[in-house]
Amino acid sequence: MRNLICLFCFLLYGATLSAQLPNTQVFVFDMAQRDTTITFSNPKYLTAFNQRGYNNQPYWQDRNVLLMSVQLPEMEQPDVFSFNLNTMTRTRMLRTRSGEYSPKSMGDGRKFSAIRQEYIGQDTVLRLWEFPTNLSDNGRPVFKYINGIGYYEWLNSVQVAMFLVGNPSTLAMASADSDRPRTLANNVGRCFKRLPSGNLAYVSKETPSWTIVEQNLYRLTDAPREVTTCIQGSEDFAVLPDGSYLMGGGSKIYRYDPIRAPRWKEVVDLRFYGIRNISRIESNGFGKLAIVAGQ
Repeated sequence: MRNLICLFCFLLYGATLSAQLPNTQVFVFDMAQRDTTITFSNPKYLTAFNQRGYNNQPYWQDRNVLLMSVQLPEMEQPDVFSFNLNTMTRTRMLRTRSGEYSPKSMGDGRKFSAIRQEYIGQDTVLRLWEFPTNLSDNGRPVFKYINGIGYYEWLNSVQVAMFLVGNPSTLAMASADSDRPRTLANNVGRCFKRLPSGNLAYVSKETPSWTIVEQNLYRLTDAPREVTTCIQGSEDFAVLPDGSYLMGGGSKIYRYDPIRAPRWKEVVDLRFYGIRNISRIESNGFGKLAIVAGQ
């Protein structure tokens, strides 16, 4: 029963069963930053091969390789794909009956991880798995007992921040060598990032105006510090190397610099490229930005 409840909550948060997955597209731009000005150039439409399918949750494996969850119309479940921007080639990484979401590189890049939607008997279970990048074996679960993981972020080579689906949703932290998660916050958004300072930024939904807050991971008993309110209707953000935030809203991207410009400022409108309904955005930290947009 608990697994069924977790699955229901997971559906509500956007990573749904295959028949309900949204039609989304992924674009990549070069991004140049000078003081408070950011310019975008060299657009790449990565998912033209799957215009009617699901393309989501991009993550930079390195400066020029992007992982994402993809479901082609003929596929029963999403799989992890790798996109090499140098060669403009793509590779399907896994071929399983299960669906894989939210791929991320681990440690030195010899492994990657993903949320696997598994079928165990009559239940559907959401667990975090790890795989060798060279696909020398079929991988294994990161945690033996923790399931209901909707989203996650590696804090270092062993510690993971996790969005645990439920009512309310929970942000927790655990070590890969332990099955004892520690709750950090309730009623949170699906996006959370490790900041250059080492702190963890996440979206709190405790009030109608969602807010980005910052938690000191070295002093977990300290209350989180509010950074700013979110762009209305948005909960996904990227963090740049200087500690500033990017968020999408409609066809526009906004930047918030907590030190030099503590307010949201529009930096680009991408409607010229036919981009609407920006959701997830992901920076590689070296001048490239991946953008997920709906139809």
